[in-house]
Amino acid sequence: MSASRSVEDDVHRALGLTDEEYGRIRELLRRAPNHLELAMYAVMWSEHCSYKSSRRHLARLPTQAPWVLVGPGENAGVVDVGNGIAVAVRIESHNHPSAIEPYQGAATGVGGILRDIFAMGARPIALADPLRVGPLDDPRSNWIAQGIVSGISGYGNSVGVPTIAGEFVSCETYRGNPLVNVAAVGTMPADRLVLGRATEVGSLAVLMGALTGRDGIGGVSVLASAGFDDDADDAAKRPSVQVGDPYEEKRLIEACLEMLDAGLVGGIQDLGGAGLTCATSETASRGGTGMDVNVAAVPLRQAPMEPFEIMTSESQERMLAIVSPACVAEVMSICARWEVAATVIGRVTDDGLLRIRDSADGAVLAEVPAATLHDEAPSYDRPQQRPADFDARRELDPAALDVRDDAACATDLLAMLADPTWVYRQYDHQLFLNTVVGPGADATLLRLRDPRTGEFTRRGLGITTDGNHRWCHADPRRGTAMVVVESALNLACVGADPLAIVNCLNFGNPTHPEVMWQLSESIDGMSDACIALGVPVVGGNVSLYNETNGSDIAPTPVVCMIGLHPDLAQRPANADAQPGFELVLLGDAGDSALSTVPLGGSQWAWERSGCRDGALPSLDLDAAAATARFVARGVRNGMFAAIHDVSDGGIAVALAEMCCRNRLGMQARVPPLGPTAPAVRALFAEPTGRVLAGVDPALTDRTRVQARDAGVGWRSLGQFGGERLRIGRDTKASWDVDLDVNEVIERWSGAMSSALGGVTS
Repeated sequence: MSASRSVEDDVHRALGLTDEEYGRIRELLRRAPNHLELAMYAVMWSEHCSYKSSRRHLARLPTQAPWVLVGPGENAGVVDVGNGIAVAVRIESHNHPSAIEPYQGAATGVGGILRDIFAMGARPIALADPLRVGPLDDPRSNWIAQGIVSGISGYGNSVGVPTIAGEFVSCETYRGNPLVNVAAVGTMPADRLVLGRATEVGSLAVLMGALTGRDGIGGVSVLASAGFDDDADDAAKRPSVQVGDPYEEKRLIEACLEMLDAGLVGGIQDLGGAGLTCATSETASRGGTGMDVNVAAVPLRQAPMEPFEIMTSESQERMLAIVSPACVAEVMSICARWEVAATVIGRVTDDGLLRIRDSADGAVLAEVPAATLHDEAPSYDRPQQRPADFDARRELDPAALDVRDDAACATDLLAMLADPTWVYRQYDHQLFLNTVVGPGADATLLRLRDPRTGEFTRRGLGITTDGNHRWCHADPRRGTAMVVVESALNLACVGADPLAIVNCLNFGNPTHPEVMWQLSESIDGMSDACIALGVPVVGGNVSLYNETNGSDIAPTPVVCMIGLHPDLAQRPANADAQPGFELVLLGDAGDSALSTVPLGGSQWAWERSGCRDGALPSLDLDAAAATARFVARGVRNGMFAAIHDVSDGGIAVALAEMCCRNRLGMQARVPPLGPTAPAVRALFAEPTGRVLAGVDPALTDRTRVQARDAGVGWRSLGQFGGERLRIGRDTKASWDVDLDVNEVIERWSGAMSSALGGVTS
């Protein structure tokens, strides 16, 4: 092999392209690519941008419904909610950047997801942040946790979009590799929908927003294609982390929405992963056109910059608009009024080629078919392997391995309580004054405004984010289906019926066959649940290579589900139970269906018994869907004074959380989940599809009959009242848990701030 070929090999390999991918590029171009072209293919064919390991699996998800206006493949999914109003929703990950620079990694994750929303023509109205970090007693994990919370707060509060939902999970599996998933929702007139396409030949490409710099070169398209190890030099990776400016983003939002309102833009695309390379190639490819780009016209923050740096920089707060020449002057005027920089950097052509030039009509630095960057990235059917010990692991019973007696139940319960309210307090969740039910409840509920008039409608928009790595470690398919069911039940608890979901699939190294098996199984479980619930998947994100020192994270699919509340005249119950109100378990099928329910995947098994194996409880998707429909209808009709789904920590944790929210004691006799089951199984097992409700005695008979008619299980557990939380099996006379309410509330409310360094604000 010649010396020149060796150098060539070094270049494409250094950029993350395999020999086979390099060979494919040569075939597509019918020549050897130059360095700029290689850099462009490297970022566009990266895992983050191309989904080359997951595309063929994602195709199995249900994406169609009469109300879906835009499904997967665009900047965001869009659904029609009636009366001329559409809702855009999107979720993304910024995991790897946040492990290196927690503040900026999380902050720019917020900025990027907001641009995905207003790129569709929607005004962002809400953010949600499902977060997962390592153990909080580990100094680095604690530093990462505080940094990402601060980054989301600093950017979201400054840009003026409320953060109204999310999760905060701490677990050993995320040590060194946190998960920072960010979702956003926006509203718009349905007729203002705009797509990221360049369809009109002769239109001009206008770059708007911040200057282009070296921060973020390669960005997530590079960082998201490799794991972490103890020898990694964060300083070397730090320049790949973007730096955000929320005030620039705010101006950009207003400028873009004004020009979209005026009908001045034919297509628009944010500059996220792969920067200008992605924005130019995708708009051209989607529109069936080409584009000539003048790289010298791109305004720079740091000069000089090489063409490959300009084309792959992921500097934040930038948008690319496709504008008819007749409208350019007005677009420039709007940008000037909002103090947003705007520059014509290219024009749309009819030959399907993306050309990078050194001036408007100067020398061609790169010339590739736009579709080869966007549509013809490789798609791998990577090997899958079911773990050899999978069946043996499912045979283990965490309860049988625990040697403690039932007296430990109260201690275990207190140890598993943690209210994430401290995290939510860092975010402004009342911006726009839309929030009816705020963060900390099962789901968030916003008043839905008409974006054309700004007036409130009578309807509400429910939003929830959910994930459970423990369930998905035990069984990726069933565990993911359980996560989707939990989302639907969370929405039901605020009276909303599900409309759509977007997903963020966080998995380990796709070259590991067991990881690909997990991913494939998880997608099938999501499909199963979505079909049963009638909920389409309208978009998502796949984050792979989440590993540290060769150890993959537990599979962590996260979903953001949105739903519609038809009439807010009846405000959802939150914590209105009174002494003497009946405590009811909905979704329970009665004694005849009870058997020994497994504890596998439960919070108790992972955190208290130290066993991460075992089988998951069975899952009846049709029964869970019926329960969700009944609960949503009951909330809207004022049937419940308090409502809470049963998930992490089982029925005991759910009861304790209801006790804290109502600041009221209760006495509950729970089903034993097996004739000889130990207390831990009855209290902490996590079968999906159950909801706790507080019911006024005057409404009990009517509510019971309605549940029966809906085919939903009903079991009376006891009553609210008193100053103690008492939980026991209905086959035993004594209480398994008997705690003072104030002790429970103190533990619940103080655990999070204490773990994060004693912060009490």
